[in-house]
Amino acid sequence: MKRLGSLLLVAAFAVGPMAMAQQQSTVFLGSAGSFAVLSGTTVTNTGPSVINGNLGVWPGTAVTGFGPGVVNGTEDAGDVVAQHAQASLNVAYNDAAARTSVATHSLAGDMSGLTLVPGLYKSTSTLSLSGTLTLEGSGVYIFQIASGLTVGSGGTVVLSGGATSANVFWQVGSSATLGTTANFKGTILALTSISLATGAKLEGSALAQHGAVTLDTNDVTIPLGNTVVVILPPPPPRHRGD
Repeated sequence: MKRLGSLLLVAAFAVGPMAMAQQQSTVFLGSAGSFAVLSGTTVTNTGPSVINGNLGVWPGTAVTGFGPGVVNGTEDAGDVVAQHAQASLNVAYNDAAARTSVATHSLAGDMSGLTLVPGLYKSTSTLSLSGTLTLEGSGVYIFQIASGLTVGSGGTVVLSGGATSANVFWQVGSSATLGTTANFKGTILALTSISLATGAKLEGSALAQHGAVTLDTNDVTIPLGNTVVVILPPPPPRHRGD
């Protein structure tokens, strides 16, 4: 009976809403990993936004509002670099959307007040955040959202216990919106568009496949873990007399 009770306790913990899900590997962003902002059509900015990372658009070519906005990185509008980044984004989006787990957690409605551990989370419709969501523990967090993601004014994601924004991925089946003064964490992989309202901050990346990215006095900073390091070949040997 003692052994049976222990087994039942373990089973109850395994299916609990805050149980540790099957560990997920990271979503590889490829050449999209160095982009703080990537759009399929246009990137439009109002006000003194600061983009810490690269900015790109493909197959569109339009980028407006820089300045007064500042890009601390490269700008690639309609070129082969942005094209390759969009190809990598497509692969990463499909990877995140196809992830499975024996312990997938279902989410619905407003995530405010929840504390989540690393794992795979799935919403069959839309998700919202009007208050505070806490992500606690080191590991990979993947959110599969069938429709839209709406973060309200002041909506905040708090990272604790070793959680990092580089390991948080939001796969959004339509569009994502961050409200005024929101403080969001993680990489947003949106099928359509991404909009950041006045004063919203994103520690992560805003990566939109087919639509626009719209900014208004925002800070967007890619996590250090997303930075792509390019190793150049060594220079050719110098011959005597060169």
